[in-house]
Amino acid sequence: MVIAALPEDRLEPTNFELAVAGIPEPGPGQVLCRTTAITIGAGQRAGLQGSASYAGAPKVGGVMGGSGLARVERSNAAGFDEGDLVRAPTGWQDYSLHEPAQLEGADAGVDPAHLLGPLGVNGLTAYFGLTEIGRPEPDQTVVVSAAAGSVGHLVGQMAKALGARVVGVAGSDEKCRLLVDELGFDAAVNRRSDDFRDEFKAATPDRIDVYFDNTGGPVLESALFRMAVGGRIACCGVVSQYDTASPAGGPRGVPGLLVNNRVTMQGFLVFDYADRYDEARTEIGRWIDEGRLNPRTTSYDGLESAPQAFVDLLAGVTVGTTVVQL
Repeated sequence: MVIAALPEDRLEPTNFELAVAGIPEPGPGQVLCRTTAITIGAGQRAGLQGSASYAGAPKVGGVMGGSGLARVERSNAAGFDEGDLVRAPTGWQDYSLHEPAQLEGADAGVDPAHLLGPLGVNGLTAYFGLTEIGRPEPDQTVVVSAAAGSVGHLVGQMAKALGARVVGVAGSDEKCRLLVDELGFDAAVNRRSDDFRDEFKAATPDRIDVYFDNTGGPVLESALFRMAVGGRIACCGVVSQYDTASPAGGPRGVPGLLVNNRVTMQGFLVFDYADRYDEARTEIGRWIDEGRLNPRTTSYDGLESAPQAFVDLLAGVTVGTTVVQL
């Protein structure tokens, strides 16, 4: 699946097209992998927008990038054998060539949805953003935006496992009910509600100790005005500003509210913690086994469904990790 045209405003399925090519041959030291599933995240839209420097410049005609699970088809590299399951930067394609350093072995006995969700980039992002930057203490209030999304629904449950009171902000009443009734959030607020500011204030009577920001925009602004003294803001993503040709300026309150309330606001990338992934996966796996973490997945079938899955994610249609099965 290649990039047919860069989006001029909102992403559309027609920004991509299916291309057919031969299966590549692995060179010396290379590994040929066949993709079994890919995961789609909002950050990939920032890559197309050109606002994610770590993703590189988007290129029309190039294969759409992305992470996935794959099986080793042929290997000319030590440490990887035919049939091995690996995590890899597969891109949106059936077959991909890799250097060994790009591959990470995956446990074939684990649910593939877990490997791509809570034990993959989404879960690691949630874990390190929450524990290293948010650092919630028992009974403190943690607020998560895009709380039914791939990262957000995990952040909220992790915060509950750490003893915090958790409030989610989502885009529909249905998602808010899911957060509270099925995922254990203490409260949830619909950002589209006509009374959002009053409802948000009522949901955070003791103000906000930790805000995990996935959206930027108006929700971030509302959170800034509700932060407690000494509060922490973990800036993970800005999905409200990705799918547009004219991103809005920064929210009101910066830096005044940060100064007055001695608030720490820090951005991060999950790759900053690459040497600690095993540590995080051990803890996340324990929470899953204990039933304290209930990961959700929205699945699509076939590579041809990837563009629509991407559009649906950005429109708020999906819940949890968005996965395309190949």
